[in-house]
Amino acid sequence: MGQQEKVATSLAGAVSEEISASLTAVDAELARRYPGDPGTRQPVHTVYVPGDAFEPGTLRSWGDQALAALDEHAPDAASFAAVLGIPEGLAGPVHDRVRAKLEREPVEDLRIDFEDGYGPRPDAEEDQAAARAARLVSEAYANGTAAPYTGIRMKCMEAGVRDRGIRTTDVFLSGLMENGGLPDGLVLTLPKVTYPEQVTAFVHLLEAFEKAHGLDAGRIGFEIQIETSQSILAADGTAAVARMIDAARGRATGLHYGTFDYSACVGVSAAYQASDHPAADHAKAVMQVAAAGTGVRVSDGSTNVLPVGPTDRVHEAWRLHYGLTRRALARAYYQGWDMHPGHLPTRYAAVYAFYREGLEPAAARLAAYVAKAGGDVMDEPATAKALSGYLLRGIDCGALDTDEVARLTGLTRADLDAFASPRRGDLTVTAP
Repeated sequence: MGQQEKVATSLAGAVSEEISASLTAVDAELARRYPGDPGTRQPVHTVYVPGDAFEPGTLRSWGDQALAALDEHAPDAASFAAVLGIPEGLAGPVHDRVRAKLEREPVEDLRIDFEDGYGPRPDAEEDQAAARAARLVSEAYANGTAAPYTGIRMKCMEAGVRDRGIRTTDVFLSGLMENGGLPDGLVLTLPKVTYPEQVTAFVHLLEAFEKAHGLDAGRIGFEIQIETSQSILAADGTAAVARMIDAARGRATGLHYGTFDYSACVGVSAAYQASDHPAADHAKAVMQVAAAGTGVRVSDGSTNVLPVGPTDRVHEAWRLHYGLTRRALARAYYQGWDMHPGHLPTRYAAVYAFYREGLEPAAARLAAYVAKAGGDVMDEPATAKALSGYLLRGIDCGALDTDEVARLTGLTRADLDAFASPRRGDLTVTAP
């Protein structure tokens, strides 16, 4: 190695100790506020079904309707790819995986809606619907027919509907407890949040419920729905959404963008309310930065253009939905809303094409990074984290197979997890 260099220092060890002591509180704050991604599966979409329309066969019905739409409007891989502009080499793999997904797991995340999709009802009627939803969700988890993630969207914490939202939450959660307990995939969505104090109030509600049932503190998490301009920019000029995450005290799991409420709030006319409007891009960019590193996931909104009617109209709606989904994926919004069974084919087609077309380049870059082989791109640990996260999301949604990723990278699932979440994982690489 050549001549040994003389190592000289000028500072006493006490200086380093003093600096470390002065930053102890900052270290703790960083660990608390920015724990990193939780390393769990993120669904690619959320499906909303009104509380009175949810039935035991709802998920299977959505899958069957989506398959029927494919059979009617794009009966084979070539025709489906032609409608969406999917490259020839991906046409077969994407089409086959979309059909398999619709047959096996058509919905990844279900929200039974007691807010806008349900509307104002007599209290006794909503009580019954919430209790029924709890029973059906419990039965679905017990018999294996539930979506991986399931829950409700209650009414918000604004004065006019606050008591009703609190009661529906209580009825639903109590019903789950009466029917076997809270499922692992439980998700609650708090809509139309404007002030961080509304998040604090919802936390208080969940704390009271956990205490009443002897549950572990923090057992129940929830998503915050961003649908008002005040949630992005508060009256004092601060990013209120960042304060909302803090107000959740570790319970926030997601930020969901509400396309149409937010667009209307900032004055966008109905014809231009869409998830690719500049106002939507600004809101989601603020959400993304506020959530970065906190473990809170960001979800895009939806399109209200439904793929129904004659084939040419269905194809037009499919192209729009496919394009919006691909656009969102490129901007790191890995989840969105789907409002109709006809959106499922293009949701999965967009997601699967996104991951399959990038599989080999991503795997090659990650393998080169692990082997320190270099190449035409100089990657760093942060890029290895992003590459691993990309492959893991592809595996979780069904776009990629664990075996093919292992073959291309030389890495196991545990290795990918470690690279994707280095704070939580061990970066030691083992053979697949």
